[in-house]
Amino acid sequence: MTSENHSNRENKSAYPNPQAESRPSLPSWAGMAIVFLTAAVIVLLGLLATSIMERRWESQRPALVLKPIDQWESDNAKWGENYPREYESYLKGEITDTETKFGGAYPRDYLDADPYQVILFAGYGFGKDYLQGRSHFYAVEDINKTKRIKPDFYAATCWTCKSPDVPRLMNTMGVKEFYASNWHDLKNEITHPIGCQDCHEPQTMNLRISRPALKEAFAAMGKDIEKATHQEMRSLVCAQCHVEYYFETNEKTSLKNYLTFPWGKGTTVEQMIEYYDETNFSDFLHPISKTPIVKAQHPDYEMFMTGVHAYRDVSCSDCHMPYKTEGGLKFTDHHVQSPLLNISNSCAICHRWSEEEVRSRVETIQTKNFEAKMKVEKALVEAHFDVAAAAEAGATDAELAEPRKLLRHAQFRWDYVSANNGMGFHSPQESMRVLADSVNQAQQARLMIARLLATRSVKALPQYPDVSTREKAWNVAKGYVDGNGVKILK
Repeated sequence: MTSENHSNRENKSAYPNPQAESRPSLPSWAGMAIVFLTAAVIVLLGLLATSIMERRWESQRPALVLKPIDQWESDNAKWGENYPREYESYLKGEITDTETKFGGAYPRDYLDADPYQVILFAGYGFGKDYLQGRSHFYAVEDINKTKRIKPDFYAATCWTCKSPDVPRLMNTMGVKEFYASNWHDLKNEITHPIGCQDCHEPQTMNLRISRPALKEAFAAMGKDIEKATHQEMRSLVCAQCHVEYYFETNEKTSLKNYLTFPWGKGTTVEQMIEYYDETNFSDFLHPISKTPIVKAQHPDYEMFMTGVHAYRDVSCSDCHMPYKTEGGLKFTDHHVQSPLLNISNSCAICHRWSEEEVRSRVETIQTKNFEAKMKVEKALVEAHFDVAAAAEAGATDAELAEPRKLLRHAQFRWDYVSANNGMGFHSPQESMRVLADSVNQAQQARLMIARLLATRSVKALPQYPDVSTREKAWNVAKGYVDGNGVKILK
């Protein structure tokens, strides 16, 4: 290296660097701040990792501490030892002060609110006592208190959907023998209300069908219920009980009060009444019109399957038993109740509206169905009295056969909607369609009676008795039951 080059390097280093001089230097405390900030981030990340691991452990923990559950264990508290969250939510079924516009958990008295039903069920148990059902928690208590059970009542079949004690008794007694037993004889054996064993396998907690009637109904339709998906099972466990059914007695097949679903022709209202007509089944003979009536039970599943929610593969449990999360656990809320009492967890999962809008939309649909239902009831009640008027004028059973058949079909259609939970919401369009058919048939029957009366020179309109209150309706119904019915033609 030449001396000239060396000199140039020294001269360059002698010049000041403006950028170096303008760069700010860190304060003395910055280093410590960085250290503490880094430590804090590390701690937070550690806590997050710990939380994630705890959540994973929580989600696995139930499988690690399960106690054995007997195959026929009917005490829900024993199941609750393994599944405390589910059991805790189930116990909320004890609440009886919840109320929606058309439902809830309190025992609303349908006969006080709707005296027409006293006439429609005249001579039958539902004309005496018809309360809105409380929760599953009260299933055994409520059936023991109902006035529909008489001292000489013998159909043990009525216990079928009330308790997890039933599968055990069916196993030990035999299914046919259980149905044929006396209701009162099993009162001491059936003590636990609807619960875990009704829907779950105790070893795996898989959903299962514990009542034979649903399996038999599927077989009658040529379907294999064992092929049902898990999502379908989340509705089918409900369909064990929330369906239309009747008690079959057949001496040729040695059946007595055998629980049967009328699905041999299908599950629509038309197919079921056709099934009942062919089997010549009726629950009671109406004392006013002498019409053989089929009392619809609670065909919730059949109605639900015609609605948009079923079409979109939404299950009963999705709305009435939505999922909940606590910590790292996701579980099903076993407080079975109206979705309107839990909109945020039930409806809002799919419908991104405010709770007020959801409730308003639902209640609007329900109100329209209710108003239509009441108009049908008025037509049905008057049709029963019209037939009584024709009989009073001397019409024969042969002449009254067709009006009575129309009246039978009309009342079953009305009851198919009325007996449903949800006031038509499970399938609004189907509910309105069925109610329209019902009122049409009732009015057809009334028109036929009017023509029949005209052939007997009866020109005066029938004089319908006052049934505007439960007491008045009961007195009218009791008169016909006792054979002292009021005169319709005056």
